[in-house]
Amino acid sequence: MPDADQVAAAIARNARDLRSGRGWTLDQLAGRSGVSKGMLVQIEQARTNPSIATLCRLADAFGVTLAQLVELADGASVRVVEPAEVVRLWTGAEGSTGDLLVGTDRSEHVELWRWHLAAGDRHDSEGHAEGTRELISVQAGTLTLEVGDEVHQVPPGGAVMFDADRPHSYINAHKRALEVVLVVIQPPVLDPSTASHPG
Repeated sequence: MPDADQVAAAIARNARDLRSGRGWTLDQLAGRSGVSKGMLVQIEQARTNPSIATLCRLADAFGVTLAQLVELADGASVRVVEPAEVVRLWTGAEGSTGDLLVGTDRSEHVELWRWHLAAGDRHDSEGHAEGTRELISVQAGTLTLEVGDEVHQVPPGGAVMFDADRPHSYINAHKRALEVVLVVIQPPVLDPSTASHPG
């Protein structure tokens, strides 16, 4: 798995390239993303490891997937992600993790994630762009999924698909570790400034 400095350097390079490719100033990007200019300077100089929420706001502003923003290498027609290249974007207090495995930016934004939630831990997510869906396969443990006001239990070996354009939470309410594989599918966004990125 790449270390934090490698990830920060990749994010810095990609953010600079995406911003300059669009001809945006830091002020324009700050206005489009809701991320302060000071934070953008730190990101582009690889002086910080931004949160998933900050990365999502940047990806939304650029109209790209989170995977493209944190991509360590140039794209190719076949992209094998070695275990050492998996990017960890979230860690919980109990040792829980969220790893972005791979993503694509074709007609739809698609991201493949691996999540590990320790006993009693949870991850809360805001609603994503309209039309976004998530598919989850539970590898081990039992997932408690909250979508809006609804609560669903997904047992080991089970799967769930849901509209992710509402607030939702992944919860491990049990004593055994929870392991899931998650796919996020976001429809094309015509105006990147109105996107709400998965994460």
